[in-house]
Amino acid sequence: MMRSKRTSRGGFTLVEVMIALAVVAIALLAAFRAVSQGTSSSAELRARMLAGWVAENLLAEQRARGDWLPVGIQRGNVLQAGAAFTWREEIIATPNPAFRRVDVYVYSQAEQTRPLARLTGFSVLPRTGE
Repeated sequence: MMRSKRTSRGGFTLVEVMIALAVVAIALLAAFRAVSQGTSSSAELRARMLAGWVAENLLAEQRARGDWLPVGIQRGNVLQAGAAFTWREEIIATPNPAFRRVDVYVYSQAEQTRPLARLTGFSVLPRTGE
């Protein structure tokens, strides 16, 4: 009787190593995708926050100056925290002649198709000497 000699070597086959590398690569790609989406979301959130500040500043400046704005549309550009924004202000007459509605829209200068922020306020006719 002849015995066949089996040699048992410890370790992994090439196929097993390749499968393990493929699984790790897929997991890393999923992690990188999640991180990149989080980064773009935080950039969008920052831009919206800054655009909101631009809109609030415009209305606050008008109130501080006591402006009685003419009905119509005004436009401008502003730099907020190093980011460039374009704003559009629509002044609309109201049923009460002592009030005007002010709608402020703020856009990124790069993309002006949808506003990053929209804020509505009112302007009051300043009283003349009493």
